[in-house]
Amino acid sequence: MTDYTPPKVWTWNKPSGGQFANINRPTAGARHEKELPVGDHPLQLYSLGTPNGVKVSIMLEELLAAGHAGAEYDAWLIDISEGDQFGSGFVALNPNSKIPALLDRSDPARPQRLFESGAILLYLAEKFGAFLPTDPAARTAALGWLFWQMGSAPFLGGGFGHFYAYAPEKYEYPIDRYAMEVKRQYDVLDRHLADNPYMAGSDYSIADMAIWPWYGAVALGQAYGDAATFLGLADYKHFRGWVDRIAARPAVQRGRRVNRKPTEDNPDFVPERHSAADLD
Repeated sequence: MTDYTPPKVWTWNKPSGGQFANINRPTAGARHEKELPVGDHPLQLYSLGTPNGVKVSIMLEELLAAGHAGAEYDAWLIDISEGDQFGSGFVALNPNSKIPALLDRSDPARPQRLFESGAILLYLAEKFGAFLPTDPAARTAALGWLFWQMGSAPFLGGGFGHFYAYAPEKYEYPIDRYAMEVKRQYDVLDRHLADNPYMAGSDYSIADMAIWPWYGAVALGQAYGDAATFLGLADYKHFRGWVDRIAARPAVQRGRRVNRKPTEDNPDFVPERHSAADLD
């Protein structure tokens, strides 16, 4: 129970609490001047090894593994816990101040600025003609699951993950509410993968690259503490088989190591990525 009554008009008058209280604000825009570094390759990735960031680094590594030399990229760490995403250079690239962001300088006269992980995946798939099925039905399925992830994952991360792992206090109602929805989503995935090896059917695609970093990370115990046990994710057998198939891909393993902050459990920190050999 709580005695909180929402005011007629909400105003920000105190820190929000929780793990990210030091950076949370109700306003957009740059908070400090800081230009972005630029490397030598056509693609410049500004990101962090979170699920949204991993989507794009996996895609780039898969493109390189498939022989697309034009997918060479430089990766630059954006430490969101320190507010790097609010630097003037990053805000100019992504006005929403979220990672990942990508700058495509393949055409120096017309550099392309990209933000939103799903949009970046779709852009790269179309640019290189890879990991998006050409068959109309399979392409439609891939896009449907890509957008499913973009709409569903906020319930997993901003909803369940926040209240289960990051909120300053534990409250039964929001944890129960989001646990119910997240388990429903895992059931959606498990039922679909019972009849399909990949999200779009027989072809590995950007849909898998979008969904795996979020839903796979939780199932593998790599996000939100013991959430995999709390949610009973071992029960989703078809989904777990898919998680393991994706995790075994060398490009996925390399993509997960890009732009990760060093920790005791993660010594494979790669602050900058310059060539296909760097992560071998």
